[in-house]
Amino acid sequence: MPLSPHSPPLSRRSLLGALGGTAVLGALAGCGVRAAYVAPGERAAVDVSATDKRLTWANWPLYIDTDDDDPTRRPTLDAFEKSTGISVDYAEEINDNDEFFGKISPALMNRQQTGRDLIVVSDWMCARFVRLGWVQEMDRDRQPNVAEHLDPLLRSPAFDPGRRHTVPWQSGITGIAYNRRALGREIRAVSELWASDLKGRVTLLSGLDEAFALLMQGHGVDITRWAADDFHAVCDEVEKQVGNGQIRRFTGNDYTKDLVSGDVLACQAYSGDALQLQADNPDIRFVVPEEGAELWSDSLMIPDLARHKGNAERLVDHYYEPGVAAELAAWVTYVCPVPAAQAVLADSGDEETAALADNPLIFPDAAMRDRLAVARDITSTERPEFARRWNAIVGL
Repeated sequence: MPLSPHSPPLSRRSLLGALGGTAVLGALAGCGVRAAYVAPGERAAVDVSATDKRLTWANWPLYIDTDDDDPTRRPTLDAFEKSTGISVDYAEEINDNDEFFGKISPALMNRQQTGRDLIVVSDWMCARFVRLGWVQEMDRDRQPNVAEHLDPLLRSPAFDPGRRHTVPWQSGITGIAYNRRALGREIRAVSELWASDLKGRVTLLSGLDEAFALLMQGHGVDITRWAADDFHAVCDEVEKQVGNGQIRRFTGNDYTKDLVSGDVLACQAYSGDALQLQADNPDIRFVVPEEGAELWSDSLMIPDLARHKGNAERLVDHYYEPGVAAELAAWVTYVCPVPAAQAVLADSGDEETAALADNPLIFPDAAMRDRLAVARDITSTERPEFARRWNAIVGL
């Protein structure tokens, strides 16, 4: 299976990433460019779903199930097309949150169609779209599976109370991965990354939005309601560890190479990556630290002026049918946002597939769920200051 597409090797080096996309847009508006925010009454276009049975969906590469014998076939998507008669133009065009934001923001800011009816970006980026009024509210009456089966832990993030504008596609955990055999001991806490036997053999994620929450949890912070002082305390700690040589480097998704090669013994990591690495090396462990870990999502959204909103809502609901969610989870091995899919996998006639139902990195057990939290996102007001400080530490 492919490694996680959640945070591709592309670093957050673009202007939008360094300064904060909404801050850039605000500056443009101040220079005479049309205001970026779109009011609720301006977001909808005439929905032609009833007469035009199609939609366009933009997603990340390698983020959907494919047929083992024919990678051009996507069984869960093919089933939707067959059952509904709706044709889906599926485009694997998202490789980086900021890059995609820059690609479609001119159209959205200028009240133009993006050519896409459904998109998938990380929740910290979803927050930006929601605040700008660039996505439409979904009709839950058309989405009974979402209403019934969405994981309670994911139902109401701070940026989108009640998940009216977003629906998780897949979720994951940011925790710690390490090589148990090479290190010779267990890791149980974030603070153990700073132990003397790991000096020079630790990596942290370079992306601000990917890195900060777990590090705050290591300081005992409730990441659902952290403050600016909490952020700066984390930066002080990371600066100290950079200075004393504890941190080898900051990474994108290429941290997996360092862990596999043995150059690194412990690192900030995503649960989906660790699961796939364990298939080749059972000495790789993933831990949700005692202080807790961040539960994140990449979420589905319907952008403003999408012409096939009804069709898109039906597709979203299709993936919340437990049988469909189970089929997808068995392929991508992320945290499944549909807990009811666990029973479906457990009843599978295939022993390997059934075993996935007991994997806490796909279906977190009660003890793990108690240590997971969805972080409050960084606001557009906070982002410029925080990005400047973090990027100076990381070297972006």
